[in-house]
Amino acid sequence: MDYKVKTYEDAVKIINEIGFLPLASLVPEYPSLNSITSKESWHTDTEYDPWIWRTKFSTDGVAGYGKFIQKKSILISRDLLPYVKKVLGYNEFVEDRYLKGNVSREALSIYKIIDEEAGIDTRVLRKKAGLQDKENKKVFDHALQELQGTMDIVISGIKEQKDENGEKNGWNSTAFETYESWSSRNGIQEIIMKREEAKDYLLQFFAQFASPVSVKKFKKIFK
Repeated sequence: MDYKVKTYEDAVKIINEIGFLPLASLVPEYPSLNSITSKESWHTDTEYDPWIWRTKFSTDGVAGYGKFIQKKSILISRDLLPYVKKVLGYNEFVEDRYLKGNVSREALSIYKIIDEEAGIDTRVLRKKAGLQDKENKKVFDHALQELQGTMDIVISGIKEQKDENGEKNGWNSTAFETYESWSSRNGIQEIIMKREEAKDYLLQFFAQFASPVSVKKFKKIFK
């Protein structure tokens, strides 16, 4: 597969075609957003900047976005997203998994806040979770990663930091939303399928165009 894209629209076509696009290299002999775009276009703060596109895909409902696999940022197309969710996620609610000892207390608290305030700013989220102190940053980051790894939450966009006059002030901040909220809002239906069936579907999908080396890695990812 040899892809080179210059525009957001071109990147959307690629995501719709291959379904699974990590930001950086994750699967051998398989594209990533940084491999199909020019290095010179990144962080230019222009319409051709893939760093800006990464959250626009989610904002536009083109693809689910988050650190879903091996703590790596992944874009997953609307079509494949329910299948990946079925494989990586759980049928049980976060609260029920917490009671069984399978979810941390911090992750449960953060999930509840995100569930109540879809699209909440990371800075606000950390403060509301009571983890704003410097020594709690790792705990906060770990809880966010925990929830993304099971696809309970997704990155829904970026919040600009503005001063009292409405002018941009400081770095932008990531915004989060529950998977259920984001998928419902974007018209993505849950699939009625067992986990193994969803796994088989994904592997058959990638086998149509990916190399045997790539498919072998996908087998490990979806084991």
